[in-house]
Parts: sequence; structure tokens; C-alpha cells
Amino acid sequence: MAETERVPTVVVDGVHITYTVHGTKGGKGSATSALSRIVSRRRSPGAREVHAVRGVSFVAYKGEAIGLIGSNGSGKSTLLKAVAGLLPPSRGKVFTRGQPSLLGVNAALMSDLTGERNVILGGLAMGMTRAQVKSRYADIVEFSGINEKGDFITLPMRTYSSGMGARLRFSIAAAKTHDVLLIDEALSTGDARFQKRSKERIAELRKEAGTVFLVSHSNKTITETCDRAIWLESGTLRMDGPAAEVVSTYEEFTATTKKRKA
Repeated sequence: MAETERVPTVVVDGVHITYTVHGTKGGKGSATSALSRIVSRRRSPGAREVHAVRGVSFVAYKGEAIGLIGSNGSGKSTLLKAVAGLLPPSRGKVFTRGQPSLLGVNAALMSDLTGERNVILGGLAMGMTRAQVKSRYADIVEFSGINEKGDFITLPMRTYSSGMGARLRFSIAAAKTHDVLLIDEALSTGDARFQKRSKERIAELRKEAGTVFLVSHSNKTITETCDRAIWLESGTLRMDGPAAEVVSTYEEFTATTKKRKA
């Protein structure tokens, strides 16, 4: 893509995200205690403030697939939620072109409803018409592969394994073209065949004018799926560049860190 054709889809400008984690002590009566603290405007015992993202800035462009890497607690998922508009920055700004869609392993589908009903509701929630959902229904079910060992699509979602649920969530989200699609660990489930189909679909989404962000603990998935990677560590942006280079530097860092702890 020529430099003059690059169209920004996401601009993250000096973003800080801070939130409060409350203590879990209290046992019985903790709800009453919480209400009392709200009324008296007191902080809960053991409450601590977490500065999850610290001054992160970058620009994402149309047609890019960007991997977010970093150790546990580095701020990857928190940053995705901010880009999706689900978590307001404490400082800084996030600008997006179109409506970002966040897909995660915990994406909300209705556990008591059948997979079939969830496909319909999920499609409608993403802005598809009933006619569009109906026309793509068979492809969504086939892509997910959940019916390969039985008619699971007619069963309640609560009967699904975590892998089956994650595959269906991705299949619903991938049925629509997105301006910005944010994927949080959803490709870590499923067999090699489903992961291959998922990567191929991400490539199609990029060609259809979207930008894809992918959080994954699998460095291999990042290098195979993304052309660019952003490395976060302790909430700060450590490196932003070609996926292979960033992943290689990150792997050297983690190997060195493990040796020091040994």
C-alpha cells in the first residue's frame, strides 16, 4: 500500500488507563458494608489503584493486522477495551474510524439460549439485518465446526465447551466486515484446521478494508497472522514495528528475564 493511500483507522494519543481494584475481604455483610462506604464516600479496605496503561501512542491504518504482545498484566486487553470504547482513558484520547468490534473469549452470548439463537442475536447486535443473518447462517455454523460431531447448534450454549463457544463467537464476528476488529485470545482455541481457517478469514477482512488487532500469547500466531506488532510491558509501549522483529526482541527479553529469575 502506497504511503499516500494510507488511511488512519485508529489513533491512540498519549493514553493512560487507571482503575481501582477492591479488596476481597469482608465475607458476609460485605454488600451492606459496600453500600455504607458508597453513602459515606469512603474507599473500601484494601482498595488499590492500578495504572494499567501508561502514555501509549500509535496510529493504525486501513488494511493492517497488528499483534499486541507482552507478558501477563502488561495492559494488552485493557488497551483493546479502550480502543473499543468500553473503557474510557484516564488521560489522552482514542480516535477511531467507524465502530470498533471487540471479540474475546468472554464475549457475551446468552448461555441459556441455543447456538442458533445466539447466531441470530449476535449478527443483529453487530448491525446485520435479519435477511443478512439468514443468508450467512449456514456459513457461520459451518465455519465454526461445532456441528461436526453432532447437532450442537440446537443445544443451549451452556452445554458447549469453552473452545466451541470461542469458535462460534469468532465465526459470528467474522461473518461481517468490520472497520476495526479487535480479537482477544479468541484464536487460541480450536484445532489446527480451525486456526488455519481463522487466519485466512482475518486476511480476507483486511482486504475488505478493515484493520485487525490481535492479542495472543502465541508468538507463532502473531508472526503468521500479523505484519506489525506492538509490544507492551508494564503498561508502556516498548516496541512498535514489523511483527517478526518485535516478536524476536520480545522473546530475547523474556528469555533473559527467566535466566535472571532462575
